[in-house]
Amino acid sequence: MSEKIEPLPLIPRGTSLDEKLSIAKRRGEKRTLEQEKVTAETPRQLFLPGFEIGTMPNHINRSSLFAPIARGSKRKYHNDVELFSRSDCIIKYTGEQLDEADCDIFMTLIYFACSQPIGEFVLLNRAELLRELDRNTGRGDYMWLHRRIKSMRAGILYIEARKNDGSIRYTIGSETAMNVIADFIYDESHEAYAFKLDPRIVIMFGNREYSRIDWEKRTQIRNDMAKRLQRLVATSSNQEQRYSLDSLKKMMNYYSPTRKFREALLLACDELISLDIIAKIKIDVSSKGKPQLILWRNPVDK
Repeated sequence: MSEKIEPLPLIPRGTSLDEKLSIAKRRGEKRTLEQEKVTAETPRQLFLPGFEIGTMPNHINRSSLFAPIARGSKRKYHNDVELFSRSDCIIKYTGEQLDEADCDIFMTLIYFACSQPIGEFVLLNRAELLRELDRNTGRGDYMWLHRRIKSMRAGILYIEARKNDGSIRYTIGSETAMNVIADFIYDESHEAYAFKLDPRIVIMFGNREYSRIDWEKRTQIRNDMAKRLQRLVATSSNQEQRYSLDSLKKMMNYYSPTRKFREALLLACDELISLDIIAKIKIDVSSKGKPQLILWRNPVDK
């Protein structure tokens, strides 16, 4: 049974308007924290119009939680590290560095989990998942999938999203830890697999703060940086979008010189143009004198 949240005491008479507003704001934030534990334990149905595979919260798509990892590079381990994100959201992560393949798995699991309330165990057909990822279904692929799900199960997230006035919209992971994948069960003798997502994921989709990725085109992308850009572009309906190269480097965990990043970025953009995800791009200097990527989103890619 969920814990009962006790009512807050009345505000004393004679309190000024400014004091009342300040008290109301603090109480709202306290209530948000108390509600989190209840929400973390209560399965919730995710209802989104036209929900399809490839739907993801915008705050995740704008952060560096999932980012390209250079081939041959060893994954880093983050310990309560604040990730790159937009100014209205703080995301901290503990766990093994996650890449675009992990993101594809996560988006697919969200899609599978929506057949029932989020927070309940879902039987997983691993072959079906691998086919959705456009991968083979050999023993090596099953082993790879198991490793990645196990790694995401160990990953811990803290997310704090704020409104325009600076007050908390929601907090996830402050009172009750949130794992990227809440739990999974594998019965090797029967080859039975089941997973569970945290019901607080539903909160992250609220207020229409989510993106729809063209999954068919995504499975055709071979460049992980291009995959990362595809997710970013989807967070805005603006046909013309501008991103500073410094921000893109941080978002993609890219540590080589800007010259090399620029070359890699142009190759990624070329692939998105070839798939009609974006129409054209230009690297220019912003009004602040900083290099920026200007891209024009293809109107038919929604």
